[in-house]
Amino acid sequence: MAALLRAVPGLPRPGAWGRPLYGVCLCSGQDPGRWVGSRLPASKEKPPGTDTEKFQMVYRFHAIRAVGVLSRLKVAQTALTVMALPPGLYCYSQGLMAFNALCLAGGIAGFALAMLYWMSYFFRRLVGILYVNESGTVLRVAHLTFWGRRQDTYCPVADVIPLTESEDRPQEVFVRIQQYSGKQTFYLTLRYGRILDRERFTQVFGRLHALK
Repeated sequence: MAALLRAVPGLPRPGAWGRPLYGVCLCSGQDPGRWVGSRLPASKEKPPGTDTEKFQMVYRFHAIRAVGVLSRLKVAQTALTVMALPPGLYCYSQGLMAFNALCLAGGIAGFALAMLYWMSYFFRRLVGILYVNESGTVLRVAHLTFWGRRQDTYCPVADVIPLTESEDRPQEVFVRIQQYSGKQTFYLTLRYGRILDRERFTQVFGRLHALK
């Protein structure tokens, strides 16, 4: 994963990653505010009263688009591998395929499913963009879905564990964004991501020089 991050830091900075078909996300260092198109990015647990409130972008990981493409390719590759099993079973029943070859195909399909589960578990928790509302009470996390699309999750800032209280070190490739309630954990890369608003970022996660 670290090799992928090193390979794509120079990607062009488009208006949005993972945008829906025929949609464009208007980003200029501030919250896009709206999506232009017929489909909106999925959101989870949106707090009441935030529909009209502006969100400020405080962090962005530009390689998230490449990760989304990789996630979709992995889903397609796994689907093709699993779909090859029924023809293999038919060929074996007709005596056209050896048992060892059938076992090999089954093993490859099983490995592909296991890798899909592991990669999906991680990719769905990898942070692409972080926003904070004007009042500094809500953290909006833009991450990936299972299908490599964008999804927004809203977390109360008061429920977010500051990085100063975490056992993770900012020098590591990934640090965890955790909640006191234990609802969900996300993964943030400070090494390859970019903090756009250090003041607001510090209000949520603590001062970087004080990190362990």
